[in-house]
Amino acid sequence: MAKKIKTAYFCQNCGFESPKWQGKCPTCNEWNSFVEELLKDEAPKKGDWKMSKEAVKTGAYVNASVETSKPVRINEVKFEKEARIITLDEELNRVLGGGIVPGSAVMIGGEPGIGKSTLMLQIALSLNGKQVLYVSGEESGQQIRQRADRLPYSSEDTFVLTETDTSKIFAHVEKMVPDVMVIDSIQTLVSPFLEAAAGSVSQVKECAAELIRFAKDTGTPVLMIGHITKEGSLAGPKVLEHMVDTVLQFEGDRHMTYRILRTQKNRFGSTSELGIYEMMASGLRQVSNPSEILLSQRDDGLSGIAIGTVMEGNRPLLVEIQSLVTPSVYGNPQRSPTGFDAKKMNMLLAVLEKRSGYKLNFSDVFLNVAGGLRVEDPGIDLAVVVSLISSFEDISIESTTCFAAEVGLGGEIRAVSRIENRIVEAEKLGFKEMFVSKYNIKGLDLKKINIKVIPVGTVAEVAEILFK
Repeated sequence: MAKKIKTAYFCQNCGFESPKWQGKCPTCNEWNSFVEELLKDEAPKKGDWKMSKEAVKTGAYVNASVETSKPVRINEVKFEKEARIITLDEELNRVLGGGIVPGSAVMIGGEPGIGKSTLMLQIALSLNGKQVLYVSGEESGQQIRQRADRLPYSSEDTFVLTETDTSKIFAHVEKMVPDVMVIDSIQTLVSPFLEAAAGSVSQVKECAAELIRFAKDTGTPVLMIGHITKEGSLAGPKVLEHMVDTVLQFEGDRHMTYRILRTQKNRFGSTSELGIYEMMASGLRQVSNPSEILLSQRDDGLSGIAIGTVMEGNRPLLVEIQSLVTPSVYGNPQRSPTGFDAKKMNMLLAVLEKRSGYKLNFSDVFLNVAGGLRVEDPGIDLAVVVSLISSFEDISIESTTCFAAEVGLGGEIRAVSRIENRIVEAEKLGFKEMFVSKYNIKGLDLKKINIKVIPVGTVAEVAEILFK
């Protein structure tokens, strides 16, 4: 008798399963997102890939179906604090909150060609004293070796496995028992318990579940590379981001040398940290002081340029804001920001016109955050406003002046957080004066600061000082 094949319909957006096709997903309300996939009649037994604590040393798998769980008091839960795995990559350590947590599942997403595989291979080679299993479903062993020869690290404890079947991968894991596991990529893996094609919603969800279960049961951290869609989100069901412990986004322009590693979710640390790399022929170089690089191409005497301070997690950054305000000749004025929120720029333009009398409604406005960064910190508002006025008046600002304040709808200058860190960073980079909100200097010891701090209350006050 032939084995019965079951079919099910999965939402490509959220992973919702339905026995029949539906035009609209009842969970995420997405239209035309259901696809049909084939399933085997037999389901996998729970815990097929589970390992006991004792099996970590021996490599012997046990069947979790014979084990039972029962509720216990929270203060009776056995807890052993394990030290994080500290890599030689300080940028990654900062983004992860201090290093790789044992038993964690980390997902790294990014556009094709941005350098995800290079970053993961570089991390694998830098973990000296740790057995690392690098599983590749996209490249051959020869291609990985060629990339490894270009990188500045080398390790005899890094093993390469070119396989996509999860059952075969876990068979090798049983023999090797690695300390760290890297998957490149999760969309290429297939589970023997499903008939769906690699990269489908059900396959991605099932393979990720098996890897996460393995990581939690054995304490082995698993680093997974994930593809992204054209909208910039991780490919596969949205539930994938909920399943893993940490979601990192590796972003940047492929035509530029700098890459940004940004945290989108982190159960073991802050979600506002950021790491910066420079793509070179020998791999990814860590940028320990990004402010110097972001400000290295400034020219004195140019209008429309202002320096602002932002906080990315615990790291202060000084970024360059470039503006171009020119009379519109094509009817409707253009508003084109790069690296800055368009709605926020329109709000600041309205504040300038209403509160300060600058007639910008017939001017094209182009705004750019230099270095390819995307800034969301409100402390950059004053630098954006000053840059717009500088371009409109065609008057340059001193290159030793920077700004750190938020601008309100009434044209008032509002205080920002961690002003001491911003001032110290500006002083370290050689700036002579800094405009801040008058509400920020309360409790600030100006005698210990070698930079001139100028407290201001309104945008009109700032314009009078700089452009009178």
